[in-house]
Amino acid sequence: MRFINRIITLVTLATLALVAWMVFSISTPTKLDTPTLELDLKAGSSLTSVSRQLVQQGVLHEPWSFTLLARALGKAGEIKAGNYLIESGITPYDLFVILTNGNTMQASITFIEGWTFAQMRAAMMKNEDIKKHVTVAYTDQQILSNIGAKESVPEGLFFPDSYYFSRGMSDQEILKRAYKAMQTKLDKAWQGRDSNLPYNSPYQALIMASIVEKETGKGDERPLIAGVFLNRLRIGMRLQTDPAVIYGLGEHFDGNLRKNDLLTDTPYNTYTRDGLPPTPIAMPGLAAIEAALHPDKTEALYFVGKGDGSHAFSTTLAEHNRAVGRYQLGTKKNAR
Repeated sequence: MRFINRIITLVTLATLALVAWMVFSISTPTKLDTPTLELDLKAGSSLTSVSRQLVQQGVLHEPWSFTLLARALGKAGEIKAGNYLIESGITPYDLFVILTNGNTMQASITFIEGWTFAQMRAAMMKNEDIKKHVTVAYTDQQILSNIGAKESVPEGLFFPDSYYFSRGMSDQEILKRAYKAMQTKLDKAWQGRDSNLPYNSPYQALIMASIVEKETGKGDERPLIAGVFLNRLRIGMRLQTDPAVIYGLGEHFDGNLRKNDLLTDTPYNTYTRDGLPPTPIAMPGLAAIEAALHPDKTEALYFVGKGDGSHAFSTTLAEHNRAVGRYQLGTKKNAR
């Protein structure tokens, strides 16, 4: 009888220990290496394969508690295939609920090449799936500090792309992802840059990339546009780029760039000041970054819009003036 009682006691203690371990395992928040993680569950995946995938992607430390949870709740076959966005800090139980309910990530936002930081924030404010109040009262400097950025001005620091997220994610978290994406791509591009470029830092290359981004939408012209501006930098010629002037005018720009605007000095007026502007003037895409770091070798110092989105490039002022007369009907609009 004593032997049977001992067996019962041991079984009870083992059961209690198992229950305690289960409760602890499924209620302990996860700690991902990144703020969010995309989880793609293929159709036909078994509970065992899903549990192993969660371990392989760093969501769970071991697969057994998740598997036992699903079996204990009688929902081993109810995990639904789909694309999920998992946030760091989620508990295995909450993750189980998401996967069995099929709450796949549907929300997204797209930041466009050439947008300013103000346009980015406006787009986030319009997106109904984003929790907006986190940064609405923050200054630019507070936002940068909160996302771990060392720069003091946010312009151009975020990578233009489509970002997918779970509904209710904060605008600050999305900005952090876009900032890290830009840092990663800029650092990689900087490591493979051409030699003898007149940049002192990746940030200066980012400034040039933003100018290239705003000067042309034609992908095949970007390296040539970059080559022209780098030629000007090398010989001490002012960049004379209208998009920088327009950026410096801010809200005072009414859509029509006048001669007086080109003569009005601001930190971004590249007609009145030498060298690069102090910051990027927009959000450059990867193609513009690559163009700034791998410019075409050209002798051109000037270019003028042809009216169809492309440009005519010239090596001398006389040649340039003839191109202006041909393509701009005697005006200097869109001529650099």
